[in-house]
Amino acid sequence: MERSRDASRTGPTRRALLSASAATAMVAPLAVGTAAQAASSSAAPLRRQEPDKALRALIHRIDPDRMRATVQRLTEFGTRHTLSSQTDQARGIGAATDWVIGQMQAIAATSNGAMTVQRQSFVQPPASRIPTPTTITNCIATLQGTASPERFYVITGHLDSRVTDVMDFTSDAPGADDDASGVAVVLELARLFAGHRFPGTIVLAAVAGEEQGLYGSSFMAQQMKAAGADVQGMFSNDIVGASQAWDGTPPNPHTLRLFVEGIPTAATPDQIALMKSVGGENDGATHQLARFVVQSAPAELTGANVRVIWRRDRYLRGSDHLSFQQQGYPAARFTEPRENFDHEHQNTQIVDGVQFGDLIEFVDFDYLARVAKVNAAALWSLATAPATPKGVQIHTTPPATLSGTNFTTLSWAANPDADLAGYEVVMRETTAADWTSAIDVGNVTTVTLDISKDNVQFGIRAVDQAGHRSPVGFPQVAA
Repeated sequence: MERSRDASRTGPTRRALLSASAATAMVAPLAVGTAAQAASSSAAPLRRQEPDKALRALIHRIDPDRMRATVQRLTEFGTRHTLSSQTDQARGIGAATDWVIGQMQAIAATSNGAMTVQRQSFVQPPASRIPTPTTITNCIATLQGTASPERFYVITGHLDSRVTDVMDFTSDAPGADDDASGVAVVLELARLFAGHRFPGTIVLAAVAGEEQGLYGSSFMAQQMKAAGADVQGMFSNDIVGASQAWDGTPPNPHTLRLFVEGIPTAATPDQIALMKSVGGENDGATHQLARFVVQSAPAELTGANVRVIWRRDRYLRGSDHLSFQQQGYPAARFTEPRENFDHEHQNTQIVDGVQFGDLIEFVDFDYLARVAKVNAAALWSLATAPATPKGVQIHTTPPATLSGTNFTTLSWAANPDADLAGYEVVMRETTAADWTSAIDVGNVTTVTLDISKDNVQFGIRAVDQAGHRSPVGFPQVAA
């Protein structure tokens, strides 16, 4: 009954609102019920990003045997401890770094100049787990974007390894799962992506110093921030090779965990208070990145179910995505479904007939191929789609032409993408884990909806002329 009285009252017509501003759209109200139910054809169930044919073809080319060879070679350096030899040509972190750089350079040679390789070295002064000044080197391959090279999408695996004693840099530390598996994903995607071009820039890196304190990735993230790089998505692939934990639980070869922070790491106290006040605790940029992964890398494409976990990382643990989060970038961590704590970081040995150590025997390469497929689908879709809309705001003061506060006005900055078709307002119930419905509002930068902002969550995503959709930009409350 209440809705009938609302609908019959006098007020501005849709035509009047549209004529008031060429950049403003007015959309019919949603029906009483959930955000997915609409009273008009303006709103529709959320469309999943359909994979391009070229992406499907690339997914089929991911080669578990090639990744096995990569992991095998990395274990043959004996140890890749950050404090191990940098001059021995056969053993230690220096030899491993040279080998990875050589692999990247060979891959870049197939890209017709689009991919460049950087040996990013710096001297880390004495610090926690670094007793003396130590050179740390990241191996970075960059595939330059064509239309929007200023926006970056980054994946990493960490090259260094360790045994039980984190300061023991002489014992064998094969590091097959932690984290030759992640480096294998990076090199496989570099090989496959080198022959393609994307609007956005893709960065594929094997970082060092992770086990000693995320030193390599911290330096890399700081350098990107100082250069003004617009990193719109970053994934750490850390311990991604085992489909079981050998602890009595059954294997789980089709699940990949994605750890995502709660309240953004780099948020100020005022921003945190504001986010909580509008119920946006699950709507930071990293959460939107995770939702995009789920949409763009479905199991029917990758063979893997992405299990999103709303935590920065496992208890008492952390990986290289934290370095990027600390710079304010959306970043998340891929890892296997159930970690093998009995063998990880253990010195290579045989106890009562059981072999310990992070050995290649514990890596499931069919599973690792599925991990690579998820990364490939996510990176491809991110770098191909328009940029995430910026400057998204929700206005609490209604336009002068509207009476009451049950309307919702959203605004955002125009995307720079040359092939932009327009934008969609996405919605969900405040209790829903993911976006459930969308309204196509055209190529505008402001929209007014006859939907109460108090009842649902809103976001904005950009759409290009080929139908690629960006991650969602979540609104801040306008001043």
